[in-house]
This record gives sequence, structure tokens and C-alpha cells, in this order.
Amino acid sequence: MSTIDGVEAHEVVEETLAPVGASEGVWISTFTAAQLHERANEIDPALPLAGLTFAVKDNIDVAGLPTTAACPGFAYRPERNAPVVQKLLDAGAIVVGKTNLDQFATGLTGARSPYGTPQSVFGGGLISGGSSSGSAVAVADRTVAFSLGTDTAGSGRVPAALNGIVGIKPTRGLLSTLGVVPACRSLDCVSIFAPDLDLADRVLRTTRGRVETDPWSREGDRPLIAAPRVAVPESLDFFGDAGQEKAFARFTGDLTVDIGPLLEAGDLLYRGPWVAERLADLGEFLAGHPEAVLPITKQILETGYGFSAADAFRAQHRLQELRRAADRIWQRADVLVLPTIGTTYTHAEIAEDPIGRNLDLGRYTQFANLLDMAAVTVPNGFTADGRPASLTLFGPAFSDETLMLYARSVWAGSHSRTAPRSPASAARDTR
Repeated sequence: MSTIDGVEAHEVVEETLAPVGASEGVWISTFTAAQLHERANEIDPALPLAGLTFAVKDNIDVAGLPTTAACPGFAYRPERNAPVVQKLLDAGAIVVGKTNLDQFATGLTGARSPYGTPQSVFGGGLISGGSSSGSAVAVADRTVAFSLGTDTAGSGRVPAALNGIVGIKPTRGLLSTLGVVPACRSLDCVSIFAPDLDLADRVLRTTRGRVETDPWSREGDRPLIAAPRVAVPESLDFFGDAGQEKAFARFTGDLTVDIGPLLEAGDLLYRGPWVAERLADLGEFLAGHPEAVLPITKQILETGYGFSAADAFRAQHRLQELRRAADRIWQRADVLVLPTIGTTYTHAEIAEDPIGRNLDLGRYTQFANLLDMAAVTVPNGFTADGRPASLTLFGPAFSDETLMLYARSVWAGSHSRTAPRSPASAARDTR
């Protein structure tokens, strides 16, 4: 029987089961108490993640539980674990179950699922963020020690920002996406949520590494930079949110850069032919089961039919030009720091403009995978009215270790900036 800091793994299982049952809209499926206790019995206490519980976003395969991608009509039962899940199990961690998401990982709000709608742990009607909504909340409310999500446009960063936790979007291919329901196969990443950087780093080191059967898996190396040159943007749009603007102003870098090319690249993701890439994997299901898909998800996916092959090549050509412009940033800086989100939204505000405000949430996230960047999201204290603020650190591909090292100094600074965290204060809006 394993122990965690002197606590038996069975006790950890029992402490996990109660909040799982009480969580609203967070979980889609879980293992039974008997199965979790059986797993606890099998763990070697010498393993690096012995007895740590984790959740898995329900577009990643876990043997013994259905994969739904938040679409009951799409559900299937995988025969084996996704490689990233298997690596965690081999390290002694206990998978509790599968968490809610924006259907087919299409959205950044956490409000697009037939399995319910999680709120941010800060209450006040704030959205949880998506698409990895349940995975972020399950960590932020301390139900599990850490979780896996995915990130194509910001789904491993926006929910971290809205729930005050760490989110890791590794370099594309650093964590295998085998056994993941594709959103945009060429851009998808498995992401990590944790309450702190130490645990996030342990999980990252456990799950990274090439998987030979995964054609998208890759390895690379960059020298660790202990004292990176840090850039911040010349200008930003906070969508009228003075609180978030002031929160970001607390952070200063070494130089400023123009992020216009990054934002233009990000616009290509949902306003360009990469929406059509989603149809490469989901188009057949959508055509055969249109009634199984939520109207908002269907509306977004069907925009992909409006792009031609010529459109796709034109966009790739423009993206290559923008990549070159982004590379010029790395000639001057090693790390770029942006607010993770320019503003926060309540569920009511998202309902008023679900597509437009979703784009607002992705403004400073959705370029990263298109431009082959790594990213680490950390809390940045709170606004004066108690809403969570957050920073994301970006670097070129395979700069993950530099970002993690620099994030520790940012983390230390952010924890000196606190504010009330009550639901009432979180609900106030000074925009």
C-alpha cells in the first residue's frame, strides 16, 4: 500500500470521491470507489508520482471509461490508454475519471457541453474557461492533484487563467497526442494543469518524450537560459477592462515588441481554413449525425466547408511570412510575456455573444500553436474587484525548460499580489 507524505493512498481516494460527487458539470465519468481502491493497492510507493490523483479531459483515451468529447452520440470505449495517460499510470498516479469540455474541444468558454457548465472556482457567475473546463476546475477546487487537458487555441491556458492555477502548453509534439480526439490534428497539444509549478514540472517530465507510433511526436533541444531577455507587447487591447489592464501593468519586461504578426496569425485559426481541418476528422460524423452536435459547435464546424484548397494554401503561405516575423522577436528576446486573457466574462455575458466573446478570450492565446511556440501560464494575483489575473510566458519551440525556470520567478512575484476571492467580489465588474 503506498503513502503520500505519510498518508495512505486509500485515504487520498476517499478524500477525492466526496468532491467528485458534489462537483457540478465538472466530471463526465469516473472509476468506481472499488476500482480506485484496487488501483491504490497496486501502487509501488517508490514511484515518482505514487498515489497522486489526476483527471483526464474527455477527449483523451482512458481504458475502462468511454471517450465522449462531450458528445454522447460520438462516444466509444478505447481498448488502451493514450500514451500520456499510460506514462502517468506507470509513474504511480491514480486516474480518477474523465472531465467535461467544450464539445469536440471547440471553444474557450466552458459553456458548450451537454454534460453541464462548470463555473470558475471564484464564483460570481464567472465562466470556467474552455475547452478544458472540467480539468482546470478539478485541480483548482483541489479534487485532484493535477490533470490533463488539450490545447489547440488556448484550451490549456484560458481555463488556468480563470481558475488561478498553472497551465502548461508544451511545444507541439513534446507530449504525444496519440489517443486524443483531434480538433486540429496539426496543432493539437496535450496540456497540463497543476496548482503549482513544481508539480506541473514533475508531470511534464513524466509525460514528455517521443512515441514512435505517433507521427506527430517529436523531440528537440534548446539551451537552458537562466537569465532570459524578456519582452512585453508595445500595445494591448483589454476590451475596456481597466482591472485586467492594471494587473498586467504590474509586470515589466526588458524591451517591447510589436505583436501584430502574432495576432494576425491567431486570426487565421478560426477565421481561416484551419477550421476546415476539424472537418478532416469530424466531418463524416457531423454529416451522419447532425442532431448529435450542439448548434453552436455545428455552426462553427460548418464554416469549414466554406474554404477551398486554394484558400488553405494561401493561408499557409501567409502563415509562413508571419512565422518569419515571429522569429524576429526571438532574435531580440528569449521570453515574451502577455496577459493570458484580456478580460473575464460571466456565463450571462458569453450567452449574449458566444462567438465574439470566445474570440476575445483567444486573442492572446490562439497564435501559439500556429507559430510553434511553447507557453506557460501562471497566476498574476487579482484585480481590485477580486477577479483572477494571469500571465502567459511564450518562447520558441523547445524552450519549455527556460519557460519553466523563468516562471518560478514570476510565480514568486504573483504570490505577493492578492485580493479578496469571495463570489461577491468576483462578480463585480468595473469595465
